[in-house]
Amino acid sequence: MQRASGILMPISSLPSPYGIGTLGKEAYRFADFLKASGQHLWQVLPLGPTGLGDSPYTSFSTFAGNPYFIDLELLMEDGVLTKKAVEAVDWGKDPERIDYRAMRESRLAVLHRAYEVGFPKEEAAVRAFAAEQPWLPDYALFMAARTYFGDKAWQEWPDEGLRKRTPEAMAKYQQLLADDVDFYLYLQFLFFKQWTALKSYVNSLSIKIIGDVPIYVAMDSADTWREPQFFALGEDLVPDSVAGVPPDYFSADGQLWGNPLYNWSAMKEDGYGWWIRRMEGAQKLYDMVRIDHFRAFESYWAVPYGATSAKEGSWVKGPGMDLLRVLRDWFYGLDYIAEDLGILTPEVGALLEQSGFPGMNVLQFAFTADGSSKYLPHRIKKNSVCYAGTHDNNTTLGWWEDPEVPQEDKDFAAAYLGLSEQEGPAFGVLRGGLQSPADLFVAQMQDWLQLPGSARMNVPGVAFGNWTWRMLPNAATAALSRTIAKYSKMYDR
Repeated sequence: MQRASGILMPISSLPSPYGIGTLGKEAYRFADFLKASGQHLWQVLPLGPTGLGDSPYTSFSTFAGNPYFIDLELLMEDGVLTKKAVEAVDWGKDPERIDYRAMRESRLAVLHRAYEVGFPKEEAAVRAFAAEQPWLPDYALFMAARTYFGDKAWQEWPDEGLRKRTPEAMAKYQQLLADDVDFYLYLQFLFFKQWTALKSYVNSLSIKIIGDVPIYVAMDSADTWREPQFFALGEDLVPDSVAGVPPDYFSADGQLWGNPLYNWSAMKEDGYGWWIRRMEGAQKLYDMVRIDHFRAFESYWAVPYGATSAKEGSWVKGPGMDLLRVLRDWFYGLDYIAEDLGILTPEVGALLEQSGFPGMNVLQFAFTADGSSKYLPHRIKKNSVCYAGTHDNNTTLGWWEDPEVPQEDKDFAAAYLGLSEQEGPAFGVLRGGLQSPADLFVAQMQDWLQLPGSARMNVPGVAFGNWTWRMLPNAATAALSRTIAKYSKMYDR
């Protein structure tokens, strides 16, 4: 990989007068900011429609786009929405926070107005688009049925035939819910139309988009409903075990994610076709893919279904190079990043080495008083990606100001990095990452803005209240752009 740097900035965190970041003018403006700042990478979080807890890692589909990201101003320009209809909605009072309750109550209602006007005009184009997406008809029916049954998870739908996808039930609900199915088809048509245009613009600036593929899918998703044979479910479609991680840096009780585990034997017998289709979908969205929780390909933590804590789990062997060889060799031109954080073993390290994928280094884990961390900048490998912190970490300033971080660790960081009061800890840590040997360096936008811990994106193990941070309008200034460009050029990024 060519030595480069970039910024982690979720689409949801872009400024917007309508409650959440979108694929409109602020996204293009941020792309221009990246270009002026000398950056070559824009990392985003998963783009799928969010489910429980509003987490992008708990999505109703591994293939679909989040309808919240559809830009309303672009729809106004297309004449399918009026400014009056959009501005009549309360999108939340705090420009630095997403009000997901307002999103759930109002966003789809406003988009349905666009559907009523726009779908009749573009029906042929929508149906042609849907015909090219094998996953989309089932996803649209899934969402329509979910709405019809009062937003219940598909395992709780009262019609067993639809739960088990009998031909009679599928035909019945396709007819019964035809209008709602078309609505969800239209939303995906709009999302991909806007995303494709934005990605084309970003790429024209010589900037690559890094996307994120969560290791697991949600139990309540079109993916598990559509192809339950590829998941470790019983005949009653209830899992025997679910995903999580044991106690670690983030949580003394571990993290009980609750996602269904994969039926790896069925996937292998099928030639890993499900994963091939999944990465084909990712390749349409991104230039590089960060594979979340890479260590699960070596072995994964399985927690008995119904357990109250992830402590009750055990390690189970994963597919290893059997799968990774398929992903590596099948997709020419798609680059991978392995999120190899967490509880690692020599076996995980050997699998990473064999795959050839670059791993990750997080500087917030580097500065311990004894100087032993493998994440210290001078110990980082060239074929890797260095982060000051990821979306799961505090902001760098928040980390520095956290009273639970030992003072001797901060003292070591100050001495190691040569921190000064004039530069500040956030920029000092970013400088340390930029000068590391890692091919790629990525910083959270919050760190370039020198924001405190209140701007943290996610606290792992906490189910609700995350994913809400938004950048204030005009925060990405020309002066900041010049500073980022100066730092990046200094270290040949």
